[in-house]
Amino acid sequence: MIKAVLIDDEPLARELVREYLQAYPQITVLAECNDGFEGLKAIQQHQPDLLFLDIQMPKINGFEMLELVDKIPCVIFTTAFEEYAIRAFEVNAIDYLLKPFSRDRFDKALQKMLERKTELTQELLDTAGRDMPAQHNRVVVKINGRIKIIPVQDIHYLEAADDYVKIVTQEGAFLKNKTMSFFERMLDAQQFIRVHRSYILNVGQITRIDPYEKETYLAILKDGSKILVSKTGYPRLKEVLGL
Repeated sequence: MIKAVLIDDEPLARELVREYLQAYPQITVLAECNDGFEGLKAIQQHQPDLLFLDIQMPKINGFEMLELVDKIPCVIFTTAFEEYAIRAFEVNAIDYLLKPFSRDRFDKALQKMLERKTELTQELLDTAGRDMPAQHNRVVVKINGRIKIIPVQDIHYLEAADDYVKIVTQEGAFLKNKTMSFFERMLDAQQFIRVHRSYILNVGQITRIDPYEKETYLAILKDGSKILVSKTGYPRLKEVLGL
């Protein structure tokens, strides 16, 4: 048996998927969800093998929800917005169904899934997620089972922390299982500068820059934090600040 969960804020879209799935007795739908929060709970509860997932939904989008899932199952995206991810999905996804999709198109997607039975890769999230507008203005993290949405303007700096990135804000520090390179690509390059291999800095938080040692500098932030600026990071910082 293949366990499936439907996550879409449109009841008619979920109903269509259920109807098409009647031709696949080996697939059982364990839950239907209206948004990413409900979807995350259903995934944690049922550990499905397959998701039918919309992208644009209330609260958090489909990509942000997947970032919070520990073990990502197979995913077939169902969405009305072709501009978000078709380019990336052609290579990486199980499939991408553009609403309204026909039974024939649905059957082709299911055939791919049955043949591959593979997990969606992190490369898919990193590549396609960058095309989502919401990805550029907020970061979603999970804290003790709760979801927190951090507006990027609230971020003071980001720091490499082993396999995680520490996101530092006025409220405190939060860990995200991503790479510094991911955030460097995702965030606005005129606001967030990679000043050191271990630091990405919000230039709006800088109060002054002091010489340090061996052609390095210290950026002093409004909250008193001192961020090391490397020899190679300093020219990038100067350029953005217009120095």
